[in-house]
Amino acid sequence: MDQNMGKCSNSAKIEALLFVSSGLVSVNQLAKTLELTDGEIESELNSLEKFYKENVRGLRLMRMKNKVQLTTTPEINETVELFLGLETTSTLSQAALEALAIVAYKQPVTRPEVDVIRGVNSDGVLRTLLSKGLIEELGRAETPGRPIYYGTSAEFLQYFGLEALDALPFIDFDALEEENHENSEKEVLKT
Repeated sequence: MDQNMGKCSNSAKIEALLFVSSGLVSVNQLAKTLELTDGEIESELNSLEKFYKENVRGLRLMRMKNKVQLTTTPEINETVELFLGLETTSTLSQAALEALAIVAYKQPVTRPEVDVIRGVNSDGVLRTLLSKGLIEELGRAETPGRPIYYGTSAEFLQYFGLEALDALPFIDFDALEEENHENSEKEVLKT
């Protein structure tokens, strides 16, 4: 190992590895590289996360399950896009937002499950979300027809400026489904 690298703190080493990484890095991969335990890496990541929040930096840590990535903060997205010459981020349709919310909160979820909640076919919007990289296929259900399970991707977190899925606001889907069921029964009674 380089003698100068040995003088750097573990936090600095982790930050450097995340900086040069092109995507998400597992805690285990960082632990193996730095010859530390997963717990030590988690502790250092928590310190880095706290540092970025307390010092209002242009960077932050984004977590996706047991993986982490160094990203820019959502507040400076427009500046970064302008600097890189990127087009302004496209907006999502109401249907895509509905389906994306269902996937985010209910994952892993199948298309038929999304259809039941939305009350309409979701093939097209799920294809759109897949093509934008906001959702990904997680596998197949062990039920007839073997429908595909969908979940959100790392790009989903970046797009919405979230550090982790647990940063999503709480929504009681069971209560919403019950309310929708009651409303549809009232509509049937009116006719």
